[in-house]
Amino acid sequence: MGGAGIGGSMERDGSLRQQHSAQEEYTLEALMREYGDEVLRLACLYVKDIHTAEDMFQETFLKVNQKLGTFEERSHIKTWLLSIAMNTCRDYLKSAYHNKVVPMYDFAEERLSTGEEFEQVEKEERADTVREAVMSLPEHYRAVVICVYFRQLSMEETARELGLSTGTVKSRLSRAKEKLRAVLEGRLSDE
Repeated sequence: MGGAGIGGSMERDGSLRQQHSAQEEYTLEALMREYGDEVLRLACLYVKDIHTAEDMFQETFLKVNQKLGTFEERSHIKTWLLSIAMNTCRDYLKSAYHNKVVPMYDFAEERLSTGEEFEQVEKEERADTVREAVMSLPEHYRAVVICVYFRQLSMEETARELGLSTGTVKSRLSRAKEKLRAVLEGRLSDE
């Protein structure tokens, strides 16, 4: 009886059907499977620690679960999801807890036995260097770089995401690249 009543009211009200279909189409499990890796990468980029990034991943999907019914499909679900992840990481970085807690790292001295392992370590070190340089940028530049290069949003999408004009996004991106060039000059080996 309950199922027939819902179906009947959905046919009469197209907007309710759209909202309801979004909730059915986007289950938390499906979103985690589809976009979980991207959320975790974005969180790692922001917080620079895998354990904290995993916490941000969980926090993001808790928020998504709570807000999924409010998703209005004005943007792509991925954009909405990554915005929640980005804001979750920003909130964490601004929090008093983050400013007082120092993470402990386990350093294992392992011997690199093959050239491939050595190349992988070098690649990871370069990625860490770039990540650190991006994270050292002022927030208004960092947000633009993350949206354009890591989330691969267009200038227009980035402008909408950050509430800026497209011209401001282009200007900030240009300045951010100049700052990154200055910071990274000499730190990365030429290949």
